[in-house]
Amino acid sequence: MPENKRTRPTVSVAPPKPPLLVPHPPSAPLLPPAHVVDLMTVKGSAVFDAQWRAMEAKIVECPALSDAMPEFRTTYDIEPYAGVSGFDDSAWPVVAADDLGARRGGGMVSFLWYRTKLTVPANAAGFDTSGAMTVLRVNVDDYAEIWVNGELPRAAGRPSPGTIQGFNMPHRLVLANPVAPGDKFEIAVFAINGPISAAPANFLWFREAKIEFFR
Repeated sequence: MPENKRTRPTVSVAPPKPPLLVPHPPSAPLLPPAHVVDLMTVKGSAVFDAQWRAMEAKIVECPALSDAMPEFRTTYDIEPYAGVSGFDDSAWPVVAADDLGARRGGGMVSFLWYRTKLTVPANAAGFDTSGAMTVLRVNVDDYAEIWVNGELPRAAGRPSPGTIQGFNMPHRLVLANPVAPGDKFEIAVFAINGPISAAPANFLWFREAKIEFFR
């Protein structure tokens, strides 16, 4: 189990290849799914043995990268850094699936992590999952970034499923195509109250969290 403290970079790092040449993450179909399971119900989350946990995230000051311009001596990061695979969230409060829609955070500029693990069953509420394309659909008020198995699916210059999609817009991430019973996915949702530059007098909550299956 990795440490929960992030080893922050100390110097800027160029991408390993030109960003526009990085393959785009797979796109979810636009057709209606063959089957949907609602993760915002106790019964729906139980289908995937999912237990949700949540914790406030905070902006913390830290040293600037060593090759920053000399007038920039400090910068900022997020704690906890909870998108990484294997992050230990066992001390976080448990959130009941049917309580994901409750307002959280202190309002204005605020951030929150939600985490869970999903195990795909052979039968998902009456649907044979074997060989199906499996898509996670998440909509957080106001913005979200979605990590899957320690990765934030993204590609430069193109709308990418893991990154902010827009104001109260859904994310649809292909978890597997095809999926096999027993496949496991570690999900971390970084929720953001916004617009950040116009701090709103409201809070953070899930509008939807679903698993969609396609044939």
